[in-house]
Amino acid sequence: MIELKYGASRAEPRHDAAMQRFREHRVGQFIHWGLYSLPAGRWEGKDVEFAAEFLPRVAKIPQQRWEALANDFTLADFDPQRWADTAVALGARYMTITTKHHDGFCLWPSAHTDFHMGNTPSGRDVLAELIQAYEARGIDVNFYYSVLDWRHPDWRFRLENDADNLAFARYLDFAMKQLEELAERYPSVKGFWFDGTWDESVKANGWWTWEVERMLKARIPGVVVNSRLRADDLGARHVDSNGLLMGDYESGYERRLPEPWDHSVAARDWEACMTIPQASWGYHQGPWAQSTLKHPWDVVDMIAHCTSLGGNFLLNFGPRGDGSMAPAEVEIATRVGEWLAVNGEAIYGCGFAEGWDYPGWGYFTRSGSGEVFAVVTRAPASGRIRLRLPAGLALADVRLLGKGLLGSGTYPFKRLADSLYEVEFGGRQIEGAGPLVFAVETCALAGPVSAKEPNPDVLD
Repeated sequence: MIELKYGASRAEPRHDAAMQRFREHRVGQFIHWGLYSLPAGRWEGKDVEFAAEFLPRVAKIPQQRWEALANDFTLADFDPQRWADTAVALGARYMTITTKHHDGFCLWPSAHTDFHMGNTPSGRDVLAELIQAYEARGIDVNFYYSVLDWRHPDWRFRLENDADNLAFARYLDFAMKQLEELAERYPSVKGFWFDGTWDESVKANGWWTWEVERMLKARIPGVVVNSRLRADDLGARHVDSNGLLMGDYESGYERRLPEPWDHSVAARDWEACMTIPQASWGYHQGPWAQSTLKHPWDVVDMIAHCTSLGGNFLLNFGPRGDGSMAPAEVEIATRVGEWLAVNGEAIYGCGFAEGWDYPGWGYFTRSGSGEVFAVVTRAPASGRIRLRLPAGLALADVRLLGKGLLGSGTYPFKRLADSLYEVEFGGRQIEGAGPLVFAVETCALAGPVSAKEPNPDVLD
């Protein structure tokens, strides 16, 4: 083992009530909103086919012109209640909002910069309004904070000399003060989601990431912090040089998911974040983004995928520059939420089903009480799925969630071999209902059926 001062703070996952609550949420709403939402990926009449929040860098927009956008950030159609209603429609149990993105603009009236919402025409404290609206609906609020800051004169991507070190020390002091301010102004926040920590400058200051985590946890008992914040003494990120997770959950899955058969990821808490269009987090008005919106059932598949491996799923929304939610994203959220309203028993509070291998047609999840669910996201055209149970178990019953949608709640099955069963659901799916979910009841295996595997080409 390498001796580290600023590595992982623990070897095992957290099991306190606050962490368990975060773990059981499973579905969250990510929101990227800032000045970049106004041009929405378009500058001087041309669409920039890149993430909207990177527009000032990609389009090489002069800083003065970018900052002038604050005069147009009027929040003409911003209603925190409608945002919270979208989260309810989605079935989200928590929300993560960008308090400050890479351009340095803050959604709260920060005392440590003049580049903030308080100096826009409305002067509103967006974070306070959102916390009130979401918490009134029982939805936890987390804060995204970008350590990277393109605007701040002391930010450095790398440290090449003493002057860089002095400047960056001033910057880290600035960022710490902003984080202390957020913790003091909004003490009910449940978690901090850090970004912009990949540069050499941050990796060379692992001590600061350690101190930030300690500060937040001292000021807000139970607060949850993602792994993106942390770097150790040697510059390792997320996971320290001894292979231990830093922070409370791994947040390296961005617009990607682990392989569904990789059970190793279930050993620790993790979260995946996903855009609705292909590659933009902030609202992008161009066809490059709007023609690539995900189908609601693709989102459901991802939610089930994450849950099956013990992870949370954070679905991103990019409100428009006037503060309104994009109708297409609201529609997707609504359809996903309708599915969760019927099948959420297999998602909320569920996780990895140990002993149940990835079946190919979907995913297995297990509730805290031990009930196993089969989420059929890729239904075979045959109308039949095969369930291979863990050794020593027999199938006792297969019950469809949402009983009444498709007729009988109990489905026929037959045993093909030891712990191998076939369930027939036929053509009883209905258009628009989304993936089927079955509750799988098992009992002890009474005895073997045969000494050999059946011929897979002969089902009867």
